[in-house]
Amino acid sequence: MTNNKTVLSWIDEMKELLQPDQIVWIDGSEEQLEALRKEACESGELIKLNEEKLPGCYLHRTAVNDVARVEDRTFICSKDEKDAGPTNHWKDPQEAYKMLFDIARGSMKGRTMYVIPYSMGPVGSPLAKIGLEVTDSIYVVLNMAIMARIGKAVLDVLGDSTDWVKGLHSRCDIDAEKRYICHFPEDNYIISVNSGYGGNVLLGKKCFALRIASYQGKNESWMAEHMLILGIENPQGEVKYVSAAFPSACGKTNLAMLIPPEGYTKAGYKVWTVGDDIAWMRIGKDGRLYAINPEAGFFGVAPGTNEKSNPNALASTKKGTIFTNVVQNLDDNTVWWEGLDKNPPTNAINWKGEPWNGKESDEKGAHPNSRFTAPAINCPCISSEFENPEGVPISAIIFGGRRAQTTPLVYQSKDWNNGVFVGSIMASETTAAAAGAVGVVRRDPMAMLPFCGYHMGDYFAHWLEMGEKLGDKAPKIFNTNWFRLDDEGHFIWPGFGDNFRVLDWIINRVEGKVEANETAIGFVPKAEDLNLEGLKDFGVDELQPILEVSNEQWAKEAEGIEEFYKKFGDRLPEELHNQLETLRNNVK
Repeated sequence: MTNNKTVLSWIDEMKELLQPDQIVWIDGSEEQLEALRKEACESGELIKLNEEKLPGCYLHRTAVNDVARVEDRTFICSKDEKDAGPTNHWKDPQEAYKMLFDIARGSMKGRTMYVIPYSMGPVGSPLAKIGLEVTDSIYVVLNMAIMARIGKAVLDVLGDSTDWVKGLHSRCDIDAEKRYICHFPEDNYIISVNSGYGGNVLLGKKCFALRIASYQGKNESWMAEHMLILGIENPQGEVKYVSAAFPSACGKTNLAMLIPPEGYTKAGYKVWTVGDDIAWMRIGKDGRLYAINPEAGFFGVAPGTNEKSNPNALASTKKGTIFTNVVQNLDDNTVWWEGLDKNPPTNAINWKGEPWNGKESDEKGAHPNSRFTAPAINCPCISSEFENPEGVPISAIIFGGRRAQTTPLVYQSKDWNNGVFVGSIMASETTAAAAGAVGVVRRDPMAMLPFCGYHMGDYFAHWLEMGEKLGDKAPKIFNTNWFRLDDEGHFIWPGFGDNFRVLDWIINRVEGKVEANETAIGFVPKAEDLNLEGLKDFGVDELQPILEVSNEQWAKEAEGIEEFYKKFGDRLPEELHNQLETLRNNVK
């Protein structure tokens, strides 16, 4: 399929190391993929679901010890430990290669090695990058076929270029004690052993699209960010695009596929999804920042996804989808998970493969991190610009977190550098869902803490440099917090589709249509400028308290920020120290 010498030489190395019985190149054809689906069903790796109700859909169960990303087993293997930074686990590259190759040696005896050429981003896009993954898992092949653009067309675009990322995945023995996901940013290499779970083995996803790409972006003057991308269309048909970063459990996928409130919809407003998880952004010919979604599918968490919380995500799963670790309803051979509806099946099999009666069992049927891998083109609100090789121009960048107090519903940073400061101090409070104490502030800068492939202090510096390059064409930066609580612990802001009201204000600010109140932390809306029309029992009196900024609370916040910044030592840019000092002075 290719004459690329670097590719062929690496495949020879892999063949010698892994010793597969046979090698199959994935050409991207539907015939080949269909044959693999059939083979996976015959071996029990996949279960074919009801063709009438869920056409082209399959169920997969992982090993019980292999159900999520393993951050304590995820390493950045830079030559110098300091370059990995204090927020990553580090291994010496030479030691790591030896250890990983020893674990993987001969692991594909009796198995097939699949070679997957894939493009992150539309094939041939100037913003796209290419990778090759070798794997012994049909599940990985079929998921990558949904999550990336795969096959011969990718190799044709690669030609004889050496700019591609190597990815070795071997299931080995699914041994949790020998499970490693290692990234070699200086070598464009990813190695994953002893896992079969998507987040650890679909190497195009977090491994390439964030950890390796963030390092590439720093060196090549672009950005790889853990961000959704959405378009907001007004009644005149004009579309403005925003990207947004939120830590987990902050409603990122819901915002990416949001349906505006009825009043807005009737007036002709629409929301278009470009991406739900990752944005690659480069400066375009006109000097503005342009973004693509490097992925071709959604790898979403199933529990909690339903007709009310995210109808567009649910609709995306209705065909051509692979479900992982959900409930199989034996009555009609469909799937179910907690939070889908209030009718759990009684004649079912749970995620572990055991008989399960949803009306009687105390145990959950679906794993809390169970997943769907769905083609993005299934999404009813997918943007017409989804495959645009040039990307979409970004007008605003939104950061957010889950804070019971302190942070207002929305505020705008004073300028780009202040916006980088806002992103760098992003935080959420732990909820009951997380292990440990509730209400502990966890900082997750730009929602990149687990995904930045190099020293985070250098990452902040890269953001500041991008701002210099963009100049007055830089997107405006905002921060949102949908999660303010009242004294009884109830959410004050209605959230979900009503978050569109905040997006509307953000676009109005970008276009200079509304004024704002200046506070110690940035610009906060005037209450009358947020459209509350159609909201029941929620008016300006309810809105006012969640727009207020308490200098006392922010003085305390500044102490927490200083403590967090100490981690980065002398690699923290001076500008962020200055921003913190300005905040301290502002809240005095």
